Amino acid sequence: MTLDPLLAQIEPHGEIPPVDRWHPAQRGEMDLTIAADGRWLHEGTAIARPRLVRLLSTILRREPDGDYWLVTPAEMQRIYVEDRPFLIVDAEPDAACDWWLTTNVGDRVRLDAACRLTLSETPAGETIPEVAVRFGLAARLGRNVYYRLVEQAETREDGEGALELGLTSGGVWQPLGRLHADELGGGDGP
Repeated sequence: MTLDPLLAQIEPHGEIPPVDRWHPAQRGEMDLTIAADGRWLHEGTAIARPRLVRLLSTILRREPDGDYWLVTPAEMQRIYVEDRPFLIVDAEPDAACDWWLTTNVGDRVRLDAACRLTLSETPAGETIPEVAVRFGLAARLGRNVYYRLVEQAETREDGEGALELGLTSGGVWQPLGRLHADELGGGDGP
């Protein structure tokens, strides 16, 4: 399938459409993959136009069964996502020391009680924080943003004898990583 019929159904007005309320009967599959590094690949070729990627990202949602769909009022097209559909590419604190995160497709989210960092494994087995964005979609922290937040982080002990690395934003602890008791103390390593 080409992207043109799907794009013709979308009005590029900059707002996120209410894709959570659209449940069209017509369904299909599209050869579109969102790579773990944030690239959008259509029929194996990277989509080079950032505005097109942004437009497509506004009609993306994840179903409770884990499938990802591009949704318009007339149809749904299943796509493949290798890890998380978005990457956090920037982070900045505001005057209240709350952190605002920006995704590679232009979404901005504030870390608070409703929008928290959680630790999860990537397909490569690394534990890296992610944050919910919208419609069941999440963004993985990009490496440079992760290190920037780690520079601002503090540690605290959790109830299980592990040290947790994180920061407070929106009055809520936001975890960046965990060091278990058996990893503390150096051991016999170099």
